Amino acid sequence: MNPYLAEFLGTLVLILLGDGVCACNALNKSKGQGAGWVAIIIGWGLAVMAGVFVAGPSSGAHLNPAVSLALALTGSLPWAMVPGYVAAQMLGAFCGAALVYAFYKDHYDATEDPDTKLGTFCTMPAIKNTWRNFFCEFVGTWLLVFCILMFATEGNVAGVSLGSSGAFPVTMLIMAIGVSLGGATGYAINPARDLGPRIAHAVLPIKGKRDSGWWYSWIPVAGPLAGAAFAAGMFLLIF
Repeated sequence: MNPYLAEFLGTLVLILLGDGVCACNALNKSKGQGAGWVAIIIGWGLAVMAGVFVAGPSSGAHLNPAVSLALALTGSLPWAMVPGYVAAQMLGAFCGAALVYAFYKDHYDATEDPDTKLGTFCTMPAIKNTWRNFFCEFVGTWLLVFCILMFATEGNVAGVSLGSSGAFPVTMLIMAIGVSLGGATGYAINPARDLGPRIAHAVLPIKGKRDSGWWYSWIPVAGPLAGAAFAAGMFLLIF
């Protein structure tokens, strides 16, 4: 498969299942309403696993501009491929979120709270504190990227590559970050995961929606990119 198509499809699957579990948990009259944070964590972990299996053999399954940036910085991805990877990830995330809306359209119509609707697309902080929110996204993504780089290090007991064979360790890592560090900002740790669906929320004809939280939108983009760059630099310094 073309690697850009693989990134598009893998990210679409990631967001369809990830935003899907948020919608299932939050929207009125859903059979899964109120399932809770643990269900969301499990859903996002399995969403990552599914996306990695789709894209892994063809693109390495980055599914995340922060991961692509880190791999370019460490020499594992040619810089010329980065714009195509990021574009594919963004488009896949947008389309995945649009599919979630189409799937749960009746439930969006039955839900009155506009904040709940927005929360099924993208992240917002539990407590508004700009630099703390940035720090949380930075640390979460640093941990994600550094661990992924370590998973692929020769001799590591995990013994995995950055492709589909790494799906299970990365799934556990995503769940661990969510359970431990997700409470402050919703752990976007992925610019495409947050910005693509946020754009979808802005353009889709969602009944009774609010603004798309653009005042916050730069944090789940800049924080993860900065965290990924720091993780790559730390990895290069060590090895």
